[in-house]
Amino acid sequence: MLRVYNTLTGSKEPFESMVPGKVRMYVCGVTVYDYSHIGHARSALVFDVLRRYLEYSGFAVEFAKNFTDVDDKIIKRATEQGVSCDQITATYIKAYYDDMDRLGVRRATLEPRATEHMADIVALVETLVAKGMAYRVEGDVYFEVDRYPMYGRLSKRKRDDLQAGARVDVDERKRHPMDFALWKGSKPGEPSWDSPWGPGRPGWHIECSAMAMRHLGETFDIHGGGMDLIFPHHENEIAQSCGATGKEFARYWVHNGFVQINQEKMSKSLGNFFTIREIFDKSEWPDAVTGEMLRYFLLSTHYRSPLDFSDQSLAEAKNALNGLYDLFERLKEPAPAHGAADEHMREANTRTRQAFVEAMDDDLNTPNAIATLQKLRCEANKALEAGLSAQGRRAVRDEFRSLGSVLGLLQPDQWQFKRQKADEGSGVRGALANILSDDEIAGKIAARLAAKQSKNYALADQLRAELAAEGITIEDRPDGTSRWKR
Repeated sequence: MLRVYNTLTGSKEPFESMVPGKVRMYVCGVTVYDYSHIGHARSALVFDVLRRYLEYSGFAVEFAKNFTDVDDKIIKRATEQGVSCDQITATYIKAYYDDMDRLGVRRATLEPRATEHMADIVALVETLVAKGMAYRVEGDVYFEVDRYPMYGRLSKRKRDDLQAGARVDVDERKRHPMDFALWKGSKPGEPSWDSPWGPGRPGWHIECSAMAMRHLGETFDIHGGGMDLIFPHHENEIAQSCGATGKEFARYWVHNGFVQINQEKMSKSLGNFFTIREIFDKSEWPDAVTGEMLRYFLLSTHYRSPLDFSDQSLAEAKNALNGLYDLFERLKEPAPAHGAADEHMREANTRTRQAFVEAMDDDLNTPNAIATLQKLRCEANKALEAGLSAQGRRAVRDEFRSLGSVLGLLQPDQWQFKRQKADEGSGVRGALANILSDDEIAGKIAARLAAKQSKNYALADQLRAELAAEGITIEDRPDGTSRWKR
């Protein structure tokens, strides 16, 4: 049975959904004013895997992940570029989808946007005002934290401690420094919507409460996000949601850990801040960083632990994946009708499946789950030496595909085909491109070698990039020839 660490209770708990066989999950998405960074990638992967494992375990998952498409940062970026806020958000929503496609992150079943839920947001603020949980100051509305005695229960700190460690907006009109904005009166030139308090826009925290309750109900199963959201965002979500309904908002609160760069906290000021697309385009890498490589690396550390990003770690992920794909190539070789190792591999498959499930049931222990796949690789390589039939080889391959699907790894339609591109202006995916034939690959490699010999290195690099985009890895040999593999 799956056990997850619940930030709200500070303990690992058995997971039981409110409705048998169905899970409702909400995860805070990105504010779309810039490209997504490696921290966004980690959070997206963690909850993609949680969803996949819940589905593997037999649950139907209703998964909502929002876009914050009205915010101070969006307005500032639009002003700087002299364009509308809609243009900014459209640009970076598309960029987000492109990045997630490369990482193999599936679309959420629901992807609400704040600007599409103004009626829900206004209604929720009205409820809080009517119940005396919020107050109006000119065109603004604030939530009054003193009206919610349990404020701070998610972050496990007293209100005074939270105030001391938080960046608090200085506003002498607030009754308490920790009171937070539910509605902000509009300033000249800003986007605004009508409300009982005049034209304005919502505060950040109220958006998620309104969207989650609109689509998943007043109480749902799982609320997730990065640890940086515990306070103030999720703390405020709990206060305003529970204050409005008198019910528990989410039953399990799941948070992923931070990303470090070479054992230092990722920060723009330190110059170690990487967007997802910058990682894919790292010029110092001899081979392209692939989505599967980055995914394998991110899942090799437990989701609640700090994750240290480094070139060495990516290289280790690449080598680990190469070992798995080398096995798949061996499994394609001619096989005997009956294999001496068939029974042993049947037992190894069963043991692997059991160990994999045990690892994932233990608070999504993806490092241990990956270790079971690597152990199965070793067993399969030994079985091939001893003799493994065609049927036995298919069973091994099927086991890798089945368990790998939970992690989003080792899927032929995802990683060994050309990446699917979303159609412009829609969320509909295009058809899979054809795999290059061996002759086509050989032709491109020959053209690349000829380009290198004539010192046309730009063309050689272009041909290598084209092959990498098709999932083809090239290894240059000292004698001037090249070896390739899918």
